[in-house]
Amino acid sequence: MPHAPTRRWELDALRGLMLVLMTLTHMPTSFSLPSGQPFGFVSAAEGFVFLSAFMAAHVYGRRARRDGVDAMQTAFHQRAFKLYLCQLGLLLLAFTLIAWLGVLNRQGGVTGLLEFFFIDPAAAVAGAVLLLHKPPLLDILPLYIALMLLSPWLMRHAMRHGWQGILALSGLLWLGEQWGLGELLYGLVVSATGLPIAYRDTGAFHWLAWQALWVVGLALGARQQPLPRLPCWIVAPAALYALGMLVWRHVAGQAPLPWLPAVGLLLDKWALGPMRVLNFASVFVVLVTAGPWLVRTLPRPRALELLGRHALPVFCAHIVIALFTLAFFGSTQVQRPWTTDVVLLVAAFAGLFGVAMALDTQARGGRPLRLFWHNRPRAF
Repeated sequence: MPHAPTRRWELDALRGLMLVLMTLTHMPTSFSLPSGQPFGFVSAAEGFVFLSAFMAAHVYGRRARRDGVDAMQTAFHQRAFKLYLCQLGLLLLAFTLIAWLGVLNRQGGVTGLLEFFFIDPAAAVAGAVLLLHKPPLLDILPLYIALMLLSPWLMRHAMRHGWQGILALSGLLWLGEQWGLGELLYGLVVSATGLPIAYRDTGAFHWLAWQALWVVGLALGARQQPLPRLPCWIVAPAALYALGMLVWRHVAGQAPLPWLPAVGLLLDKWALGPMRVLNFASVFVVLVTAGPWLVRTLPRPRALELLGRHALPVFCAHIVIALFTLAFFGSTQVQRPWTTDVVLLVAAFAGLFGVAMALDTQARGGRPLRLFWHNRPRAF
């Protein structure tokens, strides 16, 4: 079945790029740290979440206008259920085979990742099924699921009353998270219920902060008109800020100013600190401004587009590959020849492209996909 002509290939290519960066970061090799946050103090996770929200609003908003809001809500819920099944599959793998291999091979990287499971297996399994316990590497899909379930209600409200109130409330929740609102609320829940899961075991992503990125992506994706051309007085400072953060990241490394923790908080990834949000916004402004020129000028990256078109299975595959690599080869703390790390990455990307190509071939009725860089891309 051919893909719909309204599909935005450039957005698929961006999601494919995010998947490549996440794989480089999550694979326990010597390339993990240098390849993290290559465009400033912004990670692939921010881009992936934002693009997912934008595309969800674009696709399901069109469904609402064509078939009604109930059909839109059903589509959101079906997608969330599919994501939940993927999360259960990853958890089953992690709590059984990966845990066993980690113990058998004495690999502290993977046993540390599953630390709470080894301390309290029953609470870990029950909490993970309820999306309360989220081990490292397995903590982004629960966020995605919760936001997908929330999205149809947000879009219903926005269709009637606009996005202003939703964006204002979302911004207040993000601001509250900068002062520890999420941990405070979680402490109240633990006090009331006796929940045996510590806050640190609920995942690295602070949901009250990350929902803001999703909501902004939804609001922009739901627009029926193209994004307006931004004035120079916005683009110029954004470009300067993006460039400054890019240089700072590669001069200072991943930790901006280790001796000044306050700056680290302003750039914190998990709570989306203010300077980090500005960094993401500045990169977004630059991309939106330069996007039409880039689409016309650069060759079409079909390999990245392929990965982005099958983002969910490719994302799950990259988690599976990273878990097995941890279980057999250890974490980034293990000293290995760089040639071994290169082979691990080549094998990982071969696996990801194998999954994407198999699914694409199936979708095309058995016709194989040709991967090449097209010199005259279509503009949308």
